[in-house]
Amino acid sequence: MAAAPGPCLNHISRETSDIKRLATFYIEVFGFEQIESPKFDFEVIWLKLGSSMLLHLIERDPTVMLPEGPWSSVADPKNLPRGHHVCFYVPEFDSFVQRVKDKGIPVHEQSQPDGKTKQVFFFDPDGNGLEVSSQCPVL
Repeated sequence: MAAAPGPCLNHISRETSDIKRLATFYIEVFGFEQIESPKFDFEVIWLKLGSSMLLHLIERDPTVMLPEGPWSSVADPKNLPRGHHVCFYVPEFDSFVQRVKDKGIPVHEQSQPDGKTKQVFFFDPDGNGLEVSSQCPVL
């Protein structure tokens, strides 16, 4: 009998006051596609990237005092390499970075100390930290 699978990432969620704006960003910048989502008593948009990455965008609950995002305290993307962020790999790194810049999104570019892996850091419209790497991790 096969062993039961271990823990795995199910999805990442982002609460936002404008889920349509945030969905458009992830669709246009990363190529996510919108998928069917359940009907709740608040608005949600579920997005999928490839066969295994799910992003759930959830309408912000104004009665809950969770922080809006790091934007107010970490506005410069050069502060993200050590801060909270989600990282994606893209196969066409240089053209991806150019597309982000063409959208007027401020970025911070660097390479890892080995000089082989290029990285770019920026924020989504709600101030959530994002990294894109030129290398796909080997697990």
